[in-house]
Amino acid sequence: MSSALSPAAAFNLANLVAYQEGSVVSRQLVKRDKGNVTLFAFDSGQGLTEHTSPFDALVQILDGEAEISISGKPYRVRAGEIILMPANEPHGLRAPARFKMLLTMIRE
Repeated sequence: MSSALSPAAAFNLANLVAYQEGSVVSRQLVKRDKGNVTLFAFDSGQGLTEHTSPFDALVQILDGEAEISISGKPYRVRAGEIILMPANEPHGLRAPARFKMLLTMIRE
């Protein structure tokens, strides 16, 4: 088990990762056998190509908005909103403008 966060301390999630020009930046906050929590910052025009995962993944947009496709259907997800990307369904993400998200991978 590991964690990049100090226990019993409060943090502003959006401030834990910074945008980087032309890049996708990630920071794993918690890693456990049953799941991971990772923070991402996507610069405008960046994304993750369509792929599948054997686990459900919950995405929470913290800043900006993302274009997320799940099984070919597009979704526009904005700051303060969440979307569940189901296991074994193809999904991808694109940044029409900069956005930050928290990804919770649920392994069981």
